Amino acid sequence: MDEIQTIRKSLSTIDRMLIRLAPKLREAQKGQAGEPRRRLKLSPKRRAALKLQGRYLGYMRQLKAAQKAQVKAVKSKRGYHAAINLAKRLAERQAKLRKRAGRT
Repeated sequence: MDEIQTIRKSLSTIDRMLIRLAPKLREAQKGQAGEPRRRLKLSPKRRAALKLQGRYLGYMRQLKAAQKAQVKAVKSKRGYHAAINLAKRLAERQAKLRKRAGRT
């Protein structure tokens, strides 16, 4: 009999937990648990800087280590715009080489 009472007690505990959990699950399923996400306030200058950084990182991802070092050196000397231009040229060259290697 003790075993049955222990099982009943455990089941009632689980039942109470599920009852408390259900509203939270419904809230989370709606997509917003609690308060809405805050919207970042970016100035036009900051937004432009983030776009520039994103372009830079996008091109850097395509390059080999030696090319990355070359682009980083240009960035430190002449800035993001010059580094992006160089990285773009190197990435395009890399893509052409990959395309040629795939044909033969």
